[in-house]
Amino acid sequence: MKRFTGFLQLMRPVNCLMMGFAVIVGASLVWANSALDEEFLKILSGFVTGFSLTAASMAINDYYDREIDMINEPNRPIPNGMVSPTESLAFATILTGLGFIAAFFTNLLCLVFATISWVVSVTYVTIGKRTGLPGNFLVSACVAIPLIYGSFVVNQNIASNVLMFALLAFLSNSGREVTKGIVDIEGDKTNKIQTMAVKHGAKTAAYLAAAFYFSAIFLSLLPMAVGIVSIWYIPFVVAADIGFAASSVILVRRSTREKARKIKNFVLIWMLVGLSAFIAGTIR
Repeated sequence: MKRFTGFLQLMRPVNCLMMGFAVIVGASLVWANSALDEEFLKILSGFVTGFSLTAASMAINDYYDREIDMINEPNRPIPNGMVSPTESLAFATILTGLGFIAAFFTNLLCLVFATISWVVSVTYVTIGKRTGLPGNFLVSACVAIPLIYGSFVVNQNIASNVLMFALLAFLSNSGREVTKGIVDIEGDKTNKIQTMAVKHGAKTAAYLAAAFYFSAIFLSLLPMAVGIVSIWYIPFVVAADIGFAASSVILVRRSTREKARKIKNFVLIWMLVGLSAFIAGTIR
């Protein structure tokens, strides 16, 4: 049971579910309601791809971060001995294969895009992480990609509304990545990872994270202004925007490691509410 728990923690199931859900959201933005039954299996395959490749990237990340996590996150599966480094790589390989197989059975374009997404993710883990902000943008690209992938699942092209929502996801997650840098500042200093918090201090990083969150808030108003969403978009996006705004204010006022850890967890909730807003906005 302990080993099973270790592999489950290695996956970060909440993150995986969010990425799988983001694929469904991307698909919902472009499918015709009458075609939902016909597209169900493709959308299910898209969810499996998003879930599996995210889980694989989490396992690979923990393999490369095992020394840093001894300082920052000693309770993660590899530092605490629940999963060995070799087992984490083997697990990542299985998950990657599952994701690619699901993409192959969706369509060829999805397989190509899934491969690109996986390369971006591995590039971040192996090289990009030490670059600080550019590395944060690589992670945010991986978060935005599932929305675009969902569009490919149904239509094999990218709709303009999907790109807008993908940018929203990119901005909000960039804020979360900068926030995480505040949480990990001690381990990152030891391993010479040039996050904003390491280079310029926690307070400056908090202001930058808040700037990303507020940029996402302002952009979230645009779909209503141009009339591409229904009225059902409003309550969800208002809830998400209030959450992002409150998190920004709290983080700037108290830029401590403990407060940043709580904020980064809450931001996942606001992002999930935001994804729900995208789906709700398609209801007419």
